[in-house]
Amino acid sequence: MAIHQDLLGGPPPTHLPDDPEPRDLLAAGTPAADVAAKYPKSSLAWARLADEAFEAGRVVESYAYARTGYHRGLDALRRSGWKGHGPVPWEHEPNRGFLRALHGLARAADAIGEQEEYERCATFLRDSSATAADTLG
Repeated sequence: MAIHQDLLGGPPPTHLPDDPEPRDLLAAGTPAADVAAKYPKSSLAWARLADEAFEAGRVVESYAYARTGYHRGLDALRRSGWKGHGPVPWEHEPNRGFLRALHGLARAADAIGEQEEYERCATFLRDSSATAADTLG
């Protein structure tokens, strides 16, 4: 017999609405800057920009892109009923943009020596989705 409720009484998982257009454009090779300009609410586009900047050694730029994606994601989570805590499952693909931006923000904060921000973001990522934390590193 399967049990489909949280026996600990925690908040239910938040599932962001699907927005396939930015994801499809990125998958097709459209530059992340073009996707972010067309879909500025897309955490995934901002997270991709953060990844590209970080890989190129532009850590401060990566931090700024990741922070933008993170805040866009927080806005989307709140619109979806999130109350500031609870699971944001990696397994739900539309959540991945926010989780990637959060990871990117932690990574960039660590790289510039902003330890408190790094620890806060790393903990937030793990608390939101252990799978995301393990997958993203």
